[in-house]
Amino acid sequence: MNPSTVAYQVMWNRLISVVEEQAQALVRTAFSTSVREAGDLSAGVYDVDGNMLAQAVTGTPGHVNAMADAVAHFIRRIGRENIRAGDVYLTNNPWEGTGHLHDFTVVSPSFHKGRLAGFFGCTAHVVDVGGRGFGADANSVYEEGLHVPIMHFAREGEVDETLLHLIRGNVREPGQVIGDLYALATCNEIGHRRLVDMMQEFALDDLSGIGGFIMENSRRATLERIKALPREVAEGAMTVDGFDRPITLKVRLTIEEDRIITDFAGSSPVDKKGINCPLVYAKAYACYALKCAIAPEIPNNAASLAPFEVVAPENTIVNAAHPAPVALRHIVGHFVPDAVYDALDKIIPGVVPAEGAGCLCNFQLSLRPAEGATGAVRAEVLSFNSGGSGARPAHDGLSSTAFPSGVMTMPVEATEHAGPVIIWRKELRPDSGGAGAQRGGLGQYMEVGAREGHEFDFSAMFDRVNHPARGRRGGGPGGATTIARDDGTEMRGKGKQFVPEGARVMLALPGGAGYGDVGQRDRAKVRRDLARGYISAECAARDYGLSEAEIARVQEAVERGEEAQ
Repeated sequence: MNPSTVAYQVMWNRLISVVEEQAQALVRTAFSTSVREAGDLSAGVYDVDGNMLAQAVTGTPGHVNAMADAVAHFIRRIGRENIRAGDVYLTNNPWEGTGHLHDFTVVSPSFHKGRLAGFFGCTAHVVDVGGRGFGADANSVYEEGLHVPIMHFAREGEVDETLLHLIRGNVREPGQVIGDLYALATCNEIGHRRLVDMMQEFALDDLSGIGGFIMENSRRATLERIKALPREVAEGAMTVDGFDRPITLKVRLTIEEDRIITDFAGSSPVDKKGINCPLVYAKAYACYALKCAIAPEIPNNAASLAPFEVVAPENTIVNAAHPAPVALRHIVGHFVPDAVYDALDKIIPGVVPAEGAGCLCNFQLSLRPAEGATGAVRAEVLSFNSGGSGARPAHDGLSSTAFPSGVMTMPVEATEHAGPVIIWRKELRPDSGGAGAQRGGLGQYMEVGAREGHEFDFSAMFDRVNHPARGRRGGGPGGATTIARDDGTEMRGKGKQFVPEGARVMLALPGGAGYGDVGQRDRAKVRRDLARGYISAECAARDYGLSEAEIARVQEAVERGEEAQ
């Protein structure tokens, strides 16, 4: 390696550190629990043409991979000749941002020595944008909330107060939303400062040299991985609950020498309700799925993403055109990797996991005083939760862990701090992980209510009620989602539903599916799972063939405080 190559590698690592500090600044300063506690955000640095050079490790692939395409829209809309130092731009346009109105993308130009050096971009999910509120109930994007087209948040350092007044007047939680917008702008400023420090340290006038090095090496490394794959075509499909009717995702995967084409032709048409997915978001998760399986260690940037081409007919569920409702686009988007893996497993077996819970198990509570109550308040509380992930070829699935989103489950304390909510129960759900040589990850149980004097609307954002996760290579299915009130009243998996004062919502979140023949599972792992409560005695006997004597020995060991062997 020559010295210039070593120096460029150091600079590349430094850029990744810069955007990670950018993301951590957003986590520390954000108002919304979805950002502070769940990490529902993204951050990245771009060259002067809007190509992503580096992304933060903290964040979600749906945000960052979609945001990879966003900066070019900002340059086009603002006009290169109108870009000034101190400017900050923003939008929540679903088709030019990250897929729905609840995500604000903020882009800031970075100037060095009086010249444009590049851009910083970041995205975060805000708690409310007005309209019907966060949920699938709308019939068009116009009902889903306030749309802010690409425009100035600040012009040469001066914040647009008129814009802030308009936003404040149209959202239910103006303090949180405006606070998050300032946090987004601030984290870009942190990135800019660190970039300038780096450019001064390495005596750089611009990013063209390091940018070219990143792009060339990332593209070459990705193409090497693709060239090592069989030149094959395979199809995959999966069906999930949808809103009022099931929806099907169909994938045709074509591996060529220098690219992989993912074609969603044949997928379900656009739905009447807000579960539709703009192509930018479906593309983000299709690329993420393939990178995880083929080139996981290659840093994410414009060049490493370029060989993954994603196409879908317009007005299918994964390429919804304006004005389709898209508030819960993440539900379909999070299932894209499982559909892609159904095809990829036929080309490179033994690599991809079984299906998992897929989409996040989110809900939002719109709380208000019950009739005659005193001292009660109105509040919007969004809670991010996860089911189990699918078992992997050589390892069990992760329990209550979000794949593919990577978003963290919110702590009970953070949710209860955000409003008059009580989480009465939150624990792992035994027997929800699919049986197999490798067991699927467990879902979780939750009981949700409100403090005395409050009633609320419960906006459900669940799937896997009627279509649990499917096992791979002989593995069993994961546990299905269930949702009901504590009086036994059944509730729908999606949509806003009224919950009276004193009532609770009882949730059983889905488990991941198993991988491989259950008969091949290590008996010691079965005994361990029984001892730890991951499976019941009934499941140990029925699914894994443990004898009554073995079960008794495990139970006796647990009573003695010993680990089962």
